[in-house]
Amino acid sequence: MEQSLQDYGPAAPHGPNVDGHHVVTEDIRADMSPNEASVFHSILHPDDIYDEDGTYWADLPIGKRIKFVSKVDAQVASTETKSILSMFKHDPLSPVGFYLKNMVVPGAGLLLEGYVLFSIGNVRPLLQSAFPSCWKTFDTCNETWTQAIDYLEICGIIVGQILVGILGDWMGRRWGLIQDAVIMFIGLLMLTAAWGVTQNGWVICYVWSLFFYGIGVGGEYPMTATSGMENAVGSGKISTKEDRLHRGRKVTSAFLMQGWGQFTNQVILILLLLIFHHGSGNPPYSKVAAQWTYRISFAIPAVGTLWLVYFRYYKMHSASKQLMISKKKSKVTGYDTKSLKLTVTHFGPRLLATAGAWFANDVFFYGNKLFQNQFIAVLTPNNKSVMVGWLYNLVNVGVSLVGYYLASFLIDNKLYGRKWMMIVGFMADFILFVVPAFSYDFFTRPEHIHAFQAMYFLSSFFNQFGPNSVTFLVAAEVFPTPIRATAHGFSAAVGKLGALLAAVLYNYINTQQKFYVVPWFGLAGALLTWLFLPDTTGLDLKEQERRWSYIRAGREQDYHGIAIHPKHLSLWERIRGVGKNYDAKLDYQSRIEEMRKEWVETQEREVAEKTEALDDDDSEGYTGHVHNYFSRTSKLPPATLMLNEKTMPDGDSSSNEKDS
Repeated sequence: MEQSLQDYGPAAPHGPNVDGHHVVTEDIRADMSPNEASVFHSILHPDDIYDEDGTYWADLPIGKRIKFVSKVDAQVASTETKSILSMFKHDPLSPVGFYLKNMVVPGAGLLLEGYVLFSIGNVRPLLQSAFPSCWKTFDTCNETWTQAIDYLEICGIIVGQILVGILGDWMGRRWGLIQDAVIMFIGLLMLTAAWGVTQNGWVICYVWSLFFYGIGVGGEYPMTATSGMENAVGSGKISTKEDRLHRGRKVTSAFLMQGWGQFTNQVILILLLLIFHHGSGNPPYSKVAAQWTYRISFAIPAVGTLWLVYFRYYKMHSASKQLMISKKKSKVTGYDTKSLKLTVTHFGPRLLATAGAWFANDVFFYGNKLFQNQFIAVLTPNNKSVMVGWLYNLVNVGVSLVGYYLASFLIDNKLYGRKWMMIVGFMADFILFVVPAFSYDFFTRPEHIHAFQAMYFLSSFFNQFGPNSVTFLVAAEVFPTPIRATAHGFSAAVGKLGALLAAVLYNYINTQQKFYVVPWFGLAGALLTWLFLPDTTGLDLKEQERRWSYIRAGREQDYHGIAIHPKHLSLWERIRGVGKNYDAKLDYQSRIEEMRKEWVETQEREVAEKTEALDDDDSEGYTGHVHNYFSRTSKLPPATLMLNEKTMPDGDSSSNEKDS
C-alpha cells in the first residue's frame, strides 16, 4: 500500500506514523481510493487505542490487550524519556521549568489551598498550649466558637463548590479561577490580621475569616479540575493523543499540589516556631511566639495568592475555550439548563457514584487529618511538645505524597486506571481501619505500636493512591462540558458533607469508636464505585462530547461509538442495556458522515466569507485526501468546489488527481 499520510509530526492525532504507513484492512470502501481509505483509517483509528486492523483495544482478547497496551505505554515512555534527556542536554534546568509550567502552575491554587486548609489543624495545638484558658479550658472563650472553626471552614468550602461550579458553567472557567484567587487573597489578609477586643472576639473573627476563605477554596475544586482537563484537549475536530494518554496525569498532577501545600505548611510552621521560640520546639510557648508563628504562616501564602490573581487575569485568556465551543454548537449563551436536565436524566447514577464516593472518601481523608492528634498521642503518650506532633505529621504527609505521585503515574494505565485504583484504595483503607478497630488494645500496646503506626501511614498512602485523587478527576470527567463544573462542584460539596460529619462526629466518640465507625465508609465507597462509576481510562473527551451531541439532539439510539463500549460503562449502565447500540463498523461510517457534514459547513462558510471568530474546532483543516474525497462525492455546487480548491491544504494535491 502506498504511503499517504500527511506528516503531522510527533503530535499527530493518530500518533506518529513511525513506520511510514498505516495498514488499512476492512476500512477500505468502494467509493474511496486506497490512499483516501488510509488517511481516514489513521484519523478515525488512532494507533494508541486501535490495533493495525482497526480493532479497539478493549475489544481485543485479554492476552492481546495486555500486549497492545504494554507496547503503547512502552513507546510513550521511551519517547518521553528521550524528550527529557534532550531537554536536559540543551539546558539542565529546562525539565524543572517544564514541570513548573505544566504541573505546578495549574495546581498553584490547590497548593495554596492545601497549605492554608490543613494549617488550621496544625496551628490548633500551638494555640491550645499558648492560650490554654481560651483554646483548652474555655474559661475566656466560648467552646462552641472554637469548635466552629472546623464546621464553618467546611461550610464555606461547600458554598464555594456549589456557587462557583454553577458560575463556572455560566460565565466561564477563567472568571471562576480569577474570582477564587481574589477571595482567597482577601481571606488570607483577614486570617493574618484577625483579632478582637477579647480573646473570644479574636476566635469569632478567626472563624468567619476561615468561612470567607473557604468559599474561594471550594471554587478551586471545580475550576481547577475542569480547566485542567479541557486544556488537555486539542482545539481541532479530532481528539489528541495527549488527551487520551495523559489527561488523568495532567489533572492529578495539578491536584497533588494540595499535598505539597500541606507539606510546605508543616515545614514553615516548624521553622517559624524555632525562629520565634529561641531555637527550641519545646514547651512552654509564649503568646508572642505563637502569635508571630501563626500570623506569618498565613501572610506567606497571601503573597503567592496575589501572584495567582495576576497570572489568571493576564495569562489564562483561553481557559474557557472548550466551554465556549460547546455552547456555540448548542446555540446557548447563558447557563445550559437543558444539559443540566438531560444530565440528571441520563447520568444520574454517575452523579450518585461521584458524589457518594467523594462523601465516603472525605470521612476518611478529613477524619484522618482531624484524628492525627489522637493518633500521635497514642504513639507518644507522655509527650507535651507541639514539635513532636508536627514532625509525625510531616512524615505522614510525606507518605501521602508518595501516594499522590503513584496515582498520577498509573491513573492513565488502561489495565488498571481510574476505577480499579479507587476500589483498591477504598478496600485497603477499609482493611487498615477495621483490623485495629477490633484489636485496639493489642495494637496500642508498646510492643505492637509500630504495627499500629504502619497501618495509619498506609491508610494515608492508599487514600491518595486511590479515592482522594480519583474522585477529583472523575467528578468532572464523566459529565458533559456544559455542566461539568456544576457536577464537579455538587459532587465535591457532598464530599465535604462527609468531612463535616467527621468533624462533628469526632467530638462525641472516643478513639476506638472512631475505628469502629470509619471503615464502613470505605466499604460503601468501593461498592458505589463498582456499581455506578464508569471507567473512562483511555477514552478521549471529544468522543464523550460526540455521544453527548446525540443525546442532546434526542438521537441517543443512533450513537454507536466507543463511549458506550462496555469497558467505559458502569455495571449499572451495562445492566440497563446502555451499550446495546455499540457497533464499531456503523460508528466508523457515522464518523465519516459527520466529517462530511463539517466539511460542507466549512466550505459554505468560506464561500460566503462569513467565518466566525470562534472557529477553533476547524483550526486544523482537512488533509488533501479527505478534501478530495468529500469534494468528489459531495453535492455542493461546482462554483463552491472550484473556489475552495484554491484554498485546499498543501501537501498531496498531485496524488489526489492521480487517485481520482
